[in-house]
Amino acid sequence: MRLDPDKLMRRHFEPVEQTYTAKDSILYALGLGLGRDPLDARELPFVYEERQLAVPTQAAVLGYPGFWMKEPDTGIDWRRVLHASQSVQLHRPLEPAGTVIGRTRIKDILDKGPDVGALFFVERTLEARDGALLATVEQAVMARGNGGFGGASGPSPAPAKLPESTPEHVCDLPTLTSQALLYRLSGDLNPLHADPEVARAGGFERPILHGLCSYGIACHGLLRMLCDYEPARLKRIDVRFSAPVYPGETIRVEAWGASGEVRFRATALERQKVVLNNGLAIIDAAQGAGA
Repeated sequence: MRLDPDKLMRRHFEPVEQTYTAKDSILYALGLGLGRDPLDARELPFVYEERQLAVPTQAAVLGYPGFWMKEPDTGIDWRRVLHASQSVQLHRPLEPAGTVIGRTRIKDILDKGPDVGALFFVERTLEARDGALLATVEQAVMARGNGGFGGASGPSPAPAKLPESTPEHVCDLPTLTSQALLYRLSGDLNPLHADPEVARAGGFERPILHGLCSYGIACHGLLRMLCDYEPARLKRIDVRFSAPVYPGETIRVEAWGASGEVRFRATALERQKVVLNNGLAIIDAAQGAGA
């Protein structure tokens, strides 16, 4: 089926009400690799229900309408879909348990040509039951098999520019060879991350790590380096996905700045390959800083 952009722009997504528990938040954090050292008191609140905290990027997996691009009526070649960018803006700190209502819409579809694909911009808001806005989640997804449908090609949003200087903060976070199989339990069941045959059909030598897992690991790096593991200080985190991560690789997070607008990127250390680029985080300064 050929992609019909007008039909997709009108696509209706039913609101998704999701009640998540302390266990769900722990599973999400474990899927990012937190708690690897069970004696690390800084990480323990994210993986233990006493004085529990939630990782801010967990908002990206809440109220999710499912892998709708796999539905036959979309005309999307879902096996060739890649995550292009991700943004989460927290309007209030994420609780480790609660109920949210996710409202999803397709904001725009750009035609990047038959050799590149169709670029989808999708927005999801998360609300409390009383209507209070909790978070705004935006993503861009490249459907590599669906370009050339005759639509507008741009302009695309300009990426955050990284400094050319040496990064001011660096940390290395290893992943498990089974990381994708653990992370997928938080809701992203795309077989690209679990089934070797699907991965090969998509052009990869083996299943790759979820882009949102790499994104969450970068968030962990920022929490460690700049927030003293205080998640309420991280207000926004934007990235562009520039290359896949293979489970088992080490992700190096590099950042410029300590509060306000912080720029960052992430590299698959073993291959010296930038996997998350043009990162922008909004971070509140620590209380008393500069006093």
